[in-house]
Amino acid sequence: MSILKRGMKGAPVKRLQEKLGIDADGDFGPGTERALKAYQKENGLAVDGIAGPDTFTVIGLPELILLRVGSRGEAVKLLQSDLGIDADGKFGPGTKKAVQAFQTAKGLPADGIAGPNTLSQMLMFAGMMTPQTVKLAEVQPEEEHFESEPLPEVKGVEPVKGETIEVAETSEEKSVWGKVKGWFG
Repeated sequence: MSILKRGMKGAPVKRLQEKLGIDADGDFGPGTERALKAYQKENGLAVDGIAGPDTFTVIGLPELILLRVGSRGEAVKLLQSDLGIDADGKFGPGTKKAVQAFQTAKGLPADGIAGPNTLSQMLMFAGMMTPQTVKLAEVQPEEEHFESEPLPEVKGVEPVKGETIEVAETSEEKSVWGKVKGWFG
């Protein structure tokens, strides 16, 4: 899961709602959005009502982190640093190629998408992506999930090869990922 936002339904939304302490019906509606914005504000995150990697990390849902072409921000910088490539925070074709090479070297499916299984093999994410986290990330047959949900667009930033952008990089997000680096780096 790379993001959760209003209009989505399923088990990942239910997990988020449970963490927010609201009625966990699996439907991301206006109530979930309000609760998420309040949580983001209280925790120094970008208050956009969209749950992405920063929110998943802080709220304790690392199993929902998914980095792919179009993703941006501190999580991507950590990924790129671990891969030994230019850490510009933009997941483009070069990062995808480096992720695929890493996955091949580790005997993982080389899809170029850095989810919990791939991230658990990386030094920068190892403390957060435990075997239990990887297991939680596995889609259960009874769970509805979103494999190809769109990434939200961010005004003023050009997407990579037609993809939309995941998260605008803000000083608040830098602060969150600085804390995360301290926890796991």
